[in-house]
Amino acid sequence: MSVRKYALKRLIVMIPVLFGVTLLTFSLTKMLPGDPVTFILQFTDVSEEVRQQLRAQYNLDEPVWKQYLLWLADAITLDFGESVISGQNVSDELVSRMPQTVLLGVASFVIAAIIGIPAGILAAVRKGEAADEVSRVAALAGIATPNFWLGLMLILVFSVELGWFRTIPPDAPLLSIASLKFMLLPAVTLGTAQAALLMRLMRSSMLEELNKDYVQMARAKGLPERTVILKHVLRNSLIAVVTVAALQIAFIVDGAVVVEQVFSWPGAGRMLVDAIVQRDFPLIQATTLIVGVTIVLANFAVDLVYSLLDPRIRY
Repeated sequence: MSVRKYALKRLIVMIPVLFGVTLLTFSLTKMLPGDPVTFILQFTDVSEEVRQQLRAQYNLDEPVWKQYLLWLADAITLDFGESVISGQNVSDELVSRMPQTVLLGVASFVIAAIIGIPAGILAAVRKGEAADEVSRVAALAGIATPNFWLGLMLILVFSVELGWFRTIPPDAPLLSIASLKFMLLPAVTLGTAQAALLMRLMRSSMLEELNKDYVQMARAKGLPERTVILKHVLRNSLIAVVTVAALQIAFIVDGAVVVEQVFSWPGAGRMLVDAIVQRDFPLIQATTLIVGVTIVLANFAVDLVYSLLDPRIRY
């Protein structure tokens, strides 16, 4: 099966998954206590006629199944309505906040890959030596350290004590030097646990491949150890790492909600927390749906990369 046919097959399979994401997003939002009208009018004394008009505005006077279909039809066209609290277009608010979260996620994943993969390779090649023991301790510490605590400690040390970084985001363009410098601490905070997990996974995959017959054959033929490791063992070991990469993206999205709160980073995660506190249902639904779709698409991309690394997956 060619890569094109495999990609088409995965796209067809992805359609019911996306449908399930929309259904789950809508259902979970409906399970929250109250509704937009109740929250808006909680401190206001209005007539029942005004209350019913507001319910009709948000389609709350329709059956639940019809509310879902109406919302789904709008969501397909990226029309999520207006925010209950700010009155602004939800799509515009997402467009203004999503780049910050995407950039933070990409930066944290790059940091995790740069640290985790080479450290995992070194730990496998130096099994039982000091480098391997240090990597085990570092991985355990990285996985066990809560994001919010690590973020607070980094702020205390590098922002408050040393004064190397700002304590609040700068009023500057996203890709400016000031913004990128400020984003370094949140990216390190978010990428620490991912780096530790990638390091352990890379080590175990490398050790498994190093014990296989083809490695012994390559060494017996006189190939340099560097060629054996980088050309043969590393490529086969990356298959497991790439498979877990999609799950890592989900963890990064979850962690971004906490990290953005700690560092006051104006991203979609922080906006989602504010929307939940204020019961801004259109914004909650839109943000949750975008995050869910992003994770599904990330899994699709990983499947394609996986099929390129191991052509047997396509058959």
